[in-house]
Amino acid sequence: MPLVSVVMPVYNSAATLGAAVRSVLTQTHSDLELLITDDQSSDDSMDLLREFAKDDERVLPESAPEQGGAGRARNLAMQRARGDYIAFLDSDDMWLPEKTEKQLVFAAEGGAPLTFTSYFKMAADYDGESTDWVPNGRVVRARKHVDYRAMLFQDHIGALTAMYDRNVLGTRLMPEMRKRQDYALWLSIMRDGFDARGLAEPLAVYRAARAGSLSSNKLSLVRYNWALYREHEHLSVPRATQALVGAAWQSLRNSRI
Repeated sequence: MPLVSVVMPVYNSAATLGAAVRSVLTQTHSDLELLITDDQSSDDSMDLLREFAKDDERVLPESAPEQGGAGRARNLAMQRARGDYIAFLDSDDMWLPEKTEKQLVFAAEGGAPLTFTSYFKMAADYDGESTDWVPNGRVVRARKHVDYRAMLFQDHIGALTAMYDRNVLGTRLMPEMRKRQDYALWLSIMRDGFDARGLAEPLAVYRAARAGSLSSNKLSLVRYNWALYREHEHLSVPRATQALVGAAWQSLRNSRI
C-alpha cells in the first residue's frame, strides 16, 4: 500500500487542531504519516501535538526554527516526507474518513500525478468531528480536468484536497511567498506539462465564513495574485490583468456557496 505523507502547517490553532489531526488519523487508508510544522505558536498547539505523538507514532510534529509563514512550514514538513504521495491539510479543516483511500484509487486509475476533489464548506464555529459531519449544500465542485491554461485564470484546486505523486514529480516545494504558495505550486507542476484531475465526490471540509461573505482575507489576496502572475509566471500586464479578473470572479462565486 502506498505511504501518504500528510503536510500540515500550524500556527496558534489549538481550538481546531484536534479535529483536524483526528480526521487524518481516522482515515480508512491508515498507511500515512502526519508531518506537522508548528510555526512558533504562542498558544497550546505544540503541547497538543506532543500528546498526539505519544499516542500515535504516525504523528510527527516539529517546531520551525523561526516564524516563516505557512509556505515555509509546509516546505519544512515536505523535506521530511517519506511517502509515495504528498497531501495537504490545514489545521482548521478536516478530511472525511475515506478521503485518502478514494483519492489513491482515483489517482491510480487516472494516471495524473496531481489530483484534487470537491469539498464541503462548514461554518467557522463548527466544533464537531469529521466522523460526525452531515453533508450540507455548501459544496465547491472539482473540475474534471485542469491544465496550465485553465489553472492560470482560476485556481481550481482546494489545497485541503490536493495530492501529488512523488514517484513522478519528486518532492516539489512551494515558493517562498507569504500567501498563494499553494497556487504557485500547482502552476509550477502544470507548467512542466502535467495536468490535474478532479474527483467529483466531496471528501474534505473547509472552515469558511458564512455563505455570501467575501472576507477581507480574500480581498487581500488580490495583490498576492498579482505578484504571482507577474513575478513567478512572468505574465504580461494585459494577461496578468485577465488572470486577476478570473481569480476575483472565482472568489466571488465561491463566497456565495
